[in-house]
Amino acid sequence: PRLLSQFFFADERVTRVVAEINGLDAELDPQQYLVLLNQLHLSQAHLLAVLERIMEECIPTQRHSRDYLVKFPEELLVDNLGNHMLFAAECLLAGTFLEMEESDGAQLRPQARNLLWSLELVRTVLREQSLSQPNSYPEPVQTVLIQFDRLFAEFELSYVSSLVAVKSPDEIYRQQEIIVLFCETVERALHLGYLTQEMIDGYEPLLMFTIPRLAIISGLLIYPEGPLSLERSPEEMSRVFSPFYNLLKKIRDLLRVLSAEELCLLERSLCTAE
Repeated sequence: PRLLSQFFFADERVTRVVAEINGLDAELDPQQYLVLLNQLHLSQAHLLAVLERIMEECIPTQRHSRDYLVKFPEELLVDNLGNHMLFAAECLLAGTFLEMEESDGAQLRPQARNLLWSLELVRTVLREQSLSQPNSYPEPVQTVLIQFDRLFAEFELSYVSSLVAVKSPDEIYRQQEIIVLFCETVERALHLGYLTQEMIDGYEPLLMFTIPRLAIISGLLIYPEGPLSLERSPEEMSRVFSPFYNLLKKIRDLLRVLSAEELCLLERSLCTAE
């Protein structure tokens, strides 16, 4: 159950697979080479997962901020992002510039070198600690973990920023506005009896359609100064809604002529229609 013991055996697996890869002629046995590469990927992912748990236990209040992750596109926020960063750093150090311009890769190489050097230092220090005192994290261990955590975060932000357009503060704010709109929509729907708490607690599939529909009505009529405000230009709206700017105007104009009873009937029908 001790994390340092888990790290020792995870590190052993990585070392063993690397040794097998180095002793194999990939041209003579390409299939086995691919098998070993997959094993390396899995063993490195496990090693990083254990290391993450160690840092949470050892330096929980000294972790480098990961607030920058909110700027990343949602499709990049996957469980194996850390392992992908490690692979990217290894490729950059080897002179392989995956998915980026050579000039960008050359600028990132010093960061990649520092990150991989720091990881090797962490592996050495933690192996020694696991063999001597596997129940404690003395100051030298904490120091190398803090350094690795910082270098990893800095490389991750730099690497992703060189590949994709990260969200601007305005885009993040617009996204938060939408979250608030959806929360207020749900609260209003519960109050009016359109939805029940049991439906939400039970993850009722129909809610995937109901809540966005109700949110459009709320955004156009109930909270007209929110993220669906048509007083803004399409460029000032969230990219979720800006392509439908003209359609939203037509919907708003139709909603304005409804009586309170007709609006209630419409909203109730949106909670049941598929």
